Formats: sequence, C-alpha cells, structure tokens
Amino acid sequence: MAPPALALAAPTPLRRADPVRVAVERLARSLPARTDAAVLVDLLEDDLREGLDALGDVEAHFTDLLDTLRTEALTPATLVDSGDDLRVLQQLETLHDSVMRLRKRLSQAAMMSRLAQPPPRSR
Repeated sequence: MAPPALALAAPTPLRRADPVRVAVERLARSLPARTDAAVLVDLLEDDLREGLDALGDVEAHFTDLLDTLRTEALTPATLVDSGDDLRVLQQLETLHDSVMRLRKRLSQAAMMSRLAQPPPRSR
C-alpha cells in the first residue's frame, strides 16, 4: 500500500500545537500518495490560514467599534471614523475569496478521496 499524501509533505515541528496543521495532516492521510494531493493539502492549509487571519481582523474591527462606542465621546466625527475602515472591507473580500477557494479545494479532496477508496466488493 502506498503511503498517504502526507508522506510527500515536508515535516513541521510542533504539529500538535497547531490545529490547522493537525487538521490538514488528517486530511492528507485520507488522500492518495500523489504529488497533486500533497499540493492540494498545502494550498488548502494556506487558504485556511488566510481565511482565519482575515476573520481575526474582522473580529478585531468589531471589537474596536464596541470599545469606541463604550468609551469615547460619541461625536459625529468619532462615529464616522470608527466605521470607516477600508482594511476591514479588504479583509472581508479576502475572507470571501478564501471561503470560495476552500469550497473548491474540499471538493477536489473529496474526489481524490473517493478515487483512493477501494471499489465495493460485489457478491
């Protein structure tokens, strides 16, 4: 039996401390040991990290908004300034793109996984 796609990926220290890495390693073990599967796993890991980073930035924006609304004097300028964050809009676009890429890559992984499964035995 051929080793899983994980065998083709470079080892990473502290795998247990990184939930994204643990998750993609689990996926890699379910895929065939092919270069395209290893590349797919790497790309999926990158998309997960990018999406989580963007999500963190969006969450930070909302936290900042809450802090502003609770602590600062609420002048019209303060309200406009606190809501005018181009970076969060860019991060929402990044998040959308990441979600779309993840959807595509997970479909590809499902197809590879299905192909790696032995055919059902007939009676």
